[in-house]
Amino acid sequence: MPRTTTQPTGPATDTAAHRHPLASLPWEELVTSALLGTDRRPPTAPGGPAPADGPGALLDAAALHTVRRRAGLRPAVPGARPAPAPHDPRPPLPEAARQRLAQLLADRSAPNAAGRRGASPDLTELIPQWLATANRQGFRAPVALLPPLLDAARARTDLRPQALAFAGPRGLWLAALNPEWKFALRGSAGGALVPDTGDPEAVRRLWEEGLFAERIALLDTVRAQDPAAALALLTTTWSTERAEDRLMFLDSLRTGLGAADEEFLEQALSDRSRNVRATAAELLSALPSSAFAGRMADRAASCVSPDRTGTGASVAVEAPHECDAGMQRDGVVPVPPTGRGERSWWLGQLVEATPLGVWGERFGGRPAEEIVALPVADGWAGELHAAWARAAVRQRDPRWARALLGSPSAPPADSPGPASIAERSKLLAVLSQAERADWVAAFISAHGLSEAFQLLGVCTVPWTGPLGRAVVDALDIARDGGSYPWSFSGVMGLAERCLDPAEADRLEVLTTTPDEQEGASPGAGGYWSEAFQRLISTLRLRAAMEAELTA
Repeated sequence: MPRTTTQPTGPATDTAAHRHPLASLPWEELVTSALLGTDRRPPTAPGGPAPADGPGALLDAAALHTVRRRAGLRPAVPGARPAPAPHDPRPPLPEAARQRLAQLLADRSAPNAAGRRGASPDLTELIPQWLATANRQGFRAPVALLPPLLDAARARTDLRPQALAFAGPRGLWLAALNPEWKFALRGSAGGALVPDTGDPEAVRRLWEEGLFAERIALLDTVRAQDPAAALALLTTTWSTERAEDRLMFLDSLRTGLGAADEEFLEQALSDRSRNVRATAAELLSALPSSAFAGRMADRAASCVSPDRTGTGASVAVEAPHECDAGMQRDGVVPVPPTGRGERSWWLGQLVEATPLGVWGERFGGRPAEEIVALPVADGWAGELHAAWARAAVRQRDPRWARALLGSPSAPPADSPGPASIAERSKLLAVLSQAERADWVAAFISAHGLSEAFQLLGVCTVPWTGPLGRAVVDALDIARDGGSYPWSFSGVMGLAERCLDPAEADRLEVLTTTPDEQEGASPGAGGYWSEAFQRLISTLRLRAAMEAELTA
């Protein structure tokens, strides 16, 4: 808060000030003399001689000014008090759960110098699960724990959605008072208050005047209740929004996406932001009856067709020879990344944006499983299947995702779709929760854990019984084989967070230290024993946390 100064009024002070030859020099003049040096810029009063002892006179004058400034300070005018924190109607946490949260937020445990975690649970890794459970139960955050909760969310972006939802309106109110927590005001709508959507004036006022997080929350809420009303709200300010905000608002249209959004999305294809144009194209491609989908389908069909000139049906591919203005207007990026050919790059974008239902008609009514199994001429299979996989993910088509994944027991290189584990994990996310868990369990049983980490990441928590058993069995096999336990630390960490806590008792037998085998990693048995002890203690702690929040 800026403070004003005044000259002291006491006679003694006035007399001392006037007696000093440099008393009338402004403070800025003294600073200039000090910076340049009294030889080059001697401190001299107007009309007076230069002092014989320049440095001494300068210091004396500075001391006099300092006393004067300190003595002349007037009380600052107090600023306006912040408005009271909004009411949070959610029920308070049970006392045991509140204490647990304080423990989780205060934990600063870290591996020792050798990198060994020991047998104790890593409490910081349990915070996301605790927050998710607390939010499902509808509890409000304790006021005293809001600061450490916001600090934790500032340090870890993965915590922010759940942390801000749990912090609620009081968390946003507090974040507005501390610049270090400003991420909460712009990065998530989880805790934003939304007015009664039945009050048009309140909706309009918040949309035009609210913080970004509040506007996102408002648009999401209105979109879930009335997609047309949300679209109308968005159009009122669309032309004046920042590019990054337009992108986030456009993403809200995924909820309730329908034919009524087509006109707006077509206009967004001409947006000045490349990312907005790409998102508009992605949304339009999810509308099979849209004009955009029809244009992309026509282009893709001219490039990919059945070829019956040989001994059996196959797929012929003739990639585009140019990326014309129409293609670019529809979101096709003309310049490929380094290492990619132009024609294959254009082809992939066309096929990715084409409704998958087109290919059944194009290939004589064949189902997806048969289409992806057809041989593809001239080495285009990899590019074509990768584009189909992206289309299946974009259009959330489980039939095509299932066909491109193939059998989980088959080697990835022999599957019809992409061999990349990252791409396969995206396809898995399209399937139902139970189906993806069964597929990953079968994959682990056939291939072990060496490539399963990303696949496990798309499975819901807690893991199903078959999936959990497949992971534990694979870990047991690696343990008995004398493998490096550090190679499986990522999977073990996932097991701590995702395995059903009811499995803890069954794992006790794995905590014993196995005999050292010839060729095994030195000391691996001790590490494995320690890792399984940590797994069991973490599972039991998770069970206790769940009980505290659901009691």
